[in-house]
Amino acid sequence: VLAILVLIAIWISYDYFSYRKVSTLDAFAKCTNEKGARMYGAWWCPHCAEQKDQFGFAFQHVNYVECGIEGQTHSENEQCKRSGVHNFPTWEFADGSRKEGALSLSELSQRTGCKLP
Repeated sequence: VLAILVLIAIWISYDYFSYRKVSTLDAFAKCTNEKGARMYGAWWCPHCAEQKDQFGFAFQHVNYVECGIEGQTHSENEQCKRSGVHNFPTWEFADGSRKEGALSLSELSQRTGCKLP
């Protein structure tokens, strides 16, 4: 019983501190959106999932375009084809430049001018 209580306490502590850490990225994620950064990704893309995980809950504030077609792995919708995006994730910036692959938050900060917490 004691071991179970200890495990529950550890889980609650981890969850609480993970949430606090993640929530500190809200302003950064909102800033990238305001500065014109956009991420193209696909639901089936593992590197896209890694990129989303870097933001945690703050990813909801990122300007994200889903390029995958539901239920079809390695597929791409027409919107993304017309945009010329074929590799995921692809970041597009306000100046029209693009960078393929998952980016570190530091690189996103440098490219957008948004300050990391």
